[in-house]
Amino acid sequence: MGFDPRRWSSAAEPHRRQTVTSNVDALLAENDSLRRQVLQLKRQLDVLRQRQWTQSQSKQQQRSNPRRQEHGDTAPSVSSEQVERWGEALAKQQGWNALRLSELEHLIDALNRASFHPHLNLQQRLDRLMPGLGTDLIAAMLKPVTKKRCAVLAAFALYGIRSREWLDEDPQRVVFELKNRQRSSQKSRRTRSDQRASDRNYQSYGEGNKSTELSIIEALRVLGLKHGASQDSIKKSYRRLVKQHHPDLGGSPDSFRKVNEAYQLLIMNA
Repeated sequence: MGFDPRRWSSAAEPHRRQTVTSNVDALLAENDSLRRQVLQLKRQLDVLRQRQWTQSQSKQQQRSNPRRQEHGDTAPSVSSEQVERWGEALAKQQGWNALRLSELEHLIDALNRASFHPHLNLQQRLDRLMPGLGTDLIAAMLKPVTKKRCAVLAAFALYGIRSREWLDEDPQRVVFELKNRQRSSQKSRRTRSDQRASDRNYQSYGEGNKSTELSIIEALRVLGLKHGASQDSIKKSYRRLVKQHHPDLGGSPDSFRKVNEAYQLLIMNA
């Protein structure tokens, strides 16, 4: 059995037993109080260290990004490791092979032009949404810009500040959306190209340049003739329409000009 000082008493001094017991109880109680204080101080020290570390990290981020410091935002930056991880995740999804690097670059440009500030590039757009986000994203992009990295940029162009959430939680949805947007961008560019070609043909006809099949069809429509009309039919129709549209007889100068141009074109090609 161990020695318990609270039960010890001297035969010569039996009256000292209660005094010893009281002193030991007080010491034990004081020891427990000190232990609790030490634990409390350790917790406070841990909190202080954590706070100092957080402040140190914030200062480093602010020094690395003056724009973020200006706006008082200490959100974590996008790292090159995240970009590579997102790119690898996208490359494993169904439909990835349908994406093309050049088309993704066109898509980023189209999304920028369709945004609230069409004159801004992707970095400037993202920095407006969250100060420092666009700057950090571009800084995290390693060279060269591969299809995987460009797909990450396209995701940020599409989803904005929610991009990290979608890339982390549903990369399949990101690939699906990029593929659909890429297809729409392709159709839009083809439509604009066809429209420009049509405008050039119309301008060529209006300026009296070298005749084309479309201009001949238009001339036949003006004179009310069918394809393969003879010179006599052209002249007969022309004389009839001249009398009808001549300005001196109350006709329209614009209509009279069109009749003359159509007649000259058809006579030369009859």
